[in-house]
Amino acid sequence: MSQSLLFILRVATDIFVLILLVRALLQLVQADFYNPISQTVFKICAPLVEPLRKVLPTIGRLNLAAVVAALLVQWAFYVIILAISGQLSPQLFAYLAVAAFDVLSALVKIYFWGIFILVISSWVGTTNHPTVRLVGQIVEPYMRPFRNLIPPIGMIDISPMVAIFALMLIQWLLPMIGGLIKPMLG
Repeated sequence: MSQSLLFILRVATDIFVLILLVRALLQLVQADFYNPISQTVFKICAPLVEPLRKVLPTIGRLNLAAVVAALLVQWAFYVIILAISGQLSPQLFAYLAVAAFDVLSALVKIYFWGIFILVISSWVGTTNHPTVRLVGQIVEPYMRPFRNLIPPIGMIDISPMVAIFALMLIQWLLPMIGGLIKPMLG
């Protein structure tokens, strides 16, 4: 498989997994369904998530179908790569664990960039834009504990920096934990 085709497949997979995770987060935080971005995300995800919703229940506010869809899309990426390279093996289902770590990494990226967008928008003053409002709705439940623990210093709120640091730590630890799975794959 050519490197350019592999790159395109990787980017398409990553983007779709991110959209599926955003779909799950929108429902989890009960974000504004009528936001145009929410509508777009729901429409993009519907062909894959809606059939899974018939089989997988929603647990509380967690849309299990969207999370499983993200995991399956990530796993399908590995299956396609292995099939094209002729390396399909009995450990194929072990790649589900690798896919799970990739999905967790994507979730961390969503929160990282969400906080970054909120910080930049607070400096620029575009906090009323539909994108910023939606990002705020997604990120706020994660940020709330940091804001409760770390009071603002004068006019400066350092809780986003601490929250981003925590995300960077998680992002740093995920490959180490995931590296324990790699030997199982042969």
